[in-house]
Amino acid sequence: MLATINHNNQIIEIDLSKPIDISIPLTNTDENPIAWYIEKPSIEPVVFGDWIGKVSEGKSSTNFNNIFFNPHGHGTHTECLGHITNDFYSINQSLKQFFFTAKLITVEPEKIGDDLVITKNQIVNLLTEKTEAIIIRTLPNLLDKKSRKYSNTNPPYLSEDAAIFIRESEIKHLLIDLPSVDKEHDEGKLLAHKAFWNVKDTVNLNADARLNATITEMIYVPDEIENGNYILNLQIASFENDASPSKPILYKI
Repeated sequence: MLATINHNNQIIEIDLSKPIDISIPLTNTDENPIAWYIEKPSIEPVVFGDWIGKVSEGKSSTNFNNIFFNPHGHGTHTECLGHITNDFYSINQSLKQFFFTAKLITVEPEKIGDDLVITKNQIVNLLTEKTEAIIIRTLPNLLDKKSRKYSNTNPPYLSEDAAIFIRESEIKHLLIDLPSVDKEHDEGKLLAHKAFWNVKDTVNLNADARLNATITEMIYVPDEIENGNYILNLQIASFENDASPSKPILYKI
């Protein structure tokens, strides 16, 4: 089904019947990716005495599950600056528009000391036109990103200079296939988060902090998806929380 979008006075045509889902589903199996030293998610039926909320148990007409998970550590999620601020900010209040122009790029992080880092020069060389969102696919792009256990593995991350450049390019939405844009053990500096959101003081928030900008982490972009320009539909659940599990969808232009 073709749809014509008037986006910022630009007429764009997309095929809604061909969505490209770059989210990782949340499961209660060992295949679920995990970061930040937590256990896998729990999805279990509610139990009231002898009653079990599971049709296959023969004691309920409905499946009625509780789900326990952490959006930051258990899969694809979108976060606002409330992730790092003293005051409460909600992703549900920060993200009010859901379709954006987006550029998909592929980067092989550079070896710097003991780290693998996405540098400013790499982003500068690949981001050659204006866009509202950037999607960063890292190499090697192994399928085990969908089930990897990231805790204490020092994954690649985004340099502060790269995050500043992305912010100064007026990109509002940053998506990446890593558990964080920052180094795993960084003494709480969170340099890339702060640079992208333009947060200078997490206790007394500066007036020019980017309240409507978002970071989406732990996506997965298969190799067959070509670099280039897309329309991004950034879907979240309506959680009044700093982050929500999310489902970013791409459409070819």
